[in-house]
Amino acid sequence: MNRIFTISTRGPACHDFTRDVAGWLADLGAGDGLLTLMVRHTSCSLLIQENADPDVQVDLLGWLDRIAPPADHPSMSWLRHRDEGPDDMPAHLKAAVLPVSLQIPVTDGRMMLGTWQGLYLVEHRRAPHRREIAALFQPA
Repeated sequence: MNRIFTISTRGPACHDFTRDVAGWLADLGAGDGLLTLMVRHTSCSLLIQENADPDVQVDLLGWLDRIAPPADHPSMSWLRHRDEGPDDMPAHLKAAVLPVSLQIPVTDGRMMLGTWQGLYLVEHRRAPHRREIAALFQPA
């Protein structure tokens, strides 16, 4: 059983889509199994991260900007790929250090996430995008 989740973004941010996936699993009548999620783009990422304190996402995005600032930053003058703007190659670098796919055990139709964990699409680009996340539920 599979599905594509679509998330519209408007610049760097962490987009919580936990409820969308939980609702899909409930609609499926999913029992026990394994959920695989994969983002179908090379300049954004997926994360399981804390969902209680929004400062976690703010700090995460700040850290990512420190390790991979835009290509027009003096420290990034070595970057060659700039065809799609100064945020494009840094977005690929960020996607290289964060996961682009996740596997989550499902029991009785519910993801086995911890109390303070949520599913996030992490957008690395400045411009608006429509991101697709492929989901596959494999019953046990």
